[in-house]
Amino acid sequence: MNRFDYVRPATIAEAVKAGSLPGSAYLAGGTNLVDLMKIGAMRPERLVDVSHLPGLGAIEWLEGGAVRIGALVRNADLAHDAAFARSFPAVAEALLSGASPQLRNAATVGGNLLQRTRCAYFQDVAASCGKRTPGAACEAIGGDTRLAAVLGWSERCIATNPSDFCVPLAALDAVVEIHGPAGARSVAFDAFHVLPGDDPARETVLSAGELVTSIVLPAEAAGFSGHSRYLKVRDRTSYAFALVSAAVGLRFEHGRIAEARIALGGVAAKPWRARAAEEILAGAHLSDALCGVAAEAALAEATPSGDNAFKIGLAQRIIVRALAMAAAGTPQHLPALPASPFASATGGLVYV
Repeated sequence: MNRFDYVRPATIAEAVKAGSLPGSAYLAGGTNLVDLMKIGAMRPERLVDVSHLPGLGAIEWLEGGAVRIGALVRNADLAHDAAFARSFPAVAEALLSGASPQLRNAATVGGNLLQRTRCAYFQDVAASCGKRTPGAACEAIGGDTRLAAVLGWSERCIATNPSDFCVPLAALDAVVEIHGPAGARSVAFDAFHVLPGDDPARETVLSAGELVTSIVLPAEAAGFSGHSRYLKVRDRTSYAFALVSAAVGLRFEHGRIAEARIALGGVAAKPWRARAAEEILAGAHLSDALCGVAAEAALAEATPSGDNAFKIGLAQRIIVRALAMAAAGTPQHLPALPASPFASATGGLVYV
């Protein structure tokens, strides 16, 4: 690990000022950043510790039913908040399917948005990687591509976003609130992460010094709470990142789907909103055939980036299954194995 300066600001303004200096990185839970520093994949010259900033550790219910989640709220605390889990069960299920209990107790929701890819070539400092070294070629192309992207990738990068939490946030039209040198601004969640294009080192719309301060879920998102699921397929059920995942929310009126929300994880450099599939489902009676058509539409633009064509078919099947699970209704209790296709029907956290 390289030598670095450590700064612990007392206010958001002080944090932004320190974070704007070249070579700075914000530190909250540190569950991703510190690991990457240890292996040399990230080498900040200055850590700006924001873990104790006031006002960023609360879950705040807003007028009308929206909720603001402070960036320093711990993953476990948000998932186990009963009121939050009732209103946004797919988000709670996604949170509890990620990492281990120890990591969820330390990791923050703001840090979850900014975690770096688990691509082995990014983490191997001996490999060429445009995310780690701007302008470098992507050595993953032509290498081990089993976990690589099938949507939105470019010749410069085929890495995927590792977050579970971000997938239902994309489906539910969350908003990211940001403070920076130019003041405060809000960004629609679907626009927050960016695809690699010619500049894979740029992963979000954040400018130098900007700090994520909160995430807002709109009141409309709670309208999917009765038919909302997150499903994740991974190499092992315990403590593994998704090969493919899906967040699905359905809202029914008079036996028809009034509105559908679908987002995918593990398939691109950002959570992938399947809007074409949503349009097919809107206004229709749900059927097995319709689910299949919607799943095909969601992956219509998918292209293997090597030896990972299986992820396209896997993603389609996960969408079909997640739609069926959501249509059956959000379970009264969180499944014993959150988000797992092998989950039992009972668990510990009461939704309703």
